[in-house]
Amino acid sequence: MTTPMKAIIGLGNPETKYNNTRHNIGFMVVDKILALKGLNLSQKFKGYFAKKDNLLILLPTTYMNLSGEAVIELINFYKLRPEDILVIYDDVSLDIGTLRFRKNGSDGGHNGIKSIIKLCGTQEFNRLKVGIGPQNKNMDLAAFVLQKFSNEETETINKVSKIACEGALEWANITTGNDFEHLQSKYNKKFL
Repeated sequence: MTTPMKAIIGLGNPETKYNNTRHNIGFMVVDKILALKGLNLSQKFKGYFAKKDNLLILLPTTYMNLSGEAVIELINFYKLRPEDILVIYDDVSLDIGTLRFRKNGSDGGHNGIKSIIKLCGTQEFNRLKVGIGPQNKNMDLAAFVLQKFSNEETETINKVSKIACEGALEWANITTGNDFEHLQSKYNKKFL
């Protein structure tokens, strides 16, 4: 039996002005995976793409609100099932330092997830949410998610990104629903 392809997709915005912003945490986690695996990216599937053995990596360059355009191209090309993808993205409802694996769910007001659900026609795909909250109540949500992390937050984000990277790679090797539940019990918490 062949091992199914697994795709890890990090959400963010492609321009350098968005580096180290809250909305780009998906890119930041995937950058750690790429470094750990020694992978180089090429342009494909409306994004930056890498492949090693049965692991596919994608960073959509469509901008956050159109992330589904890149994801559906990857899914169609490799004939992936929804359960074969893991989308890593920011969650304002979780405090910084918190991770949360989920098997499915609504978009929760996240435009990147909304785009993926719309174009893939399902909410049944794996997610790894990385906390970027709490939101500054005096700031508009769009301004908040596009804000750069403070120096203090950056230290926490670097540590939790490394943990998220480990969790995502562990996800790529799981084979059963029980394994996913184990991932949830191991990673669904505030680390820092």
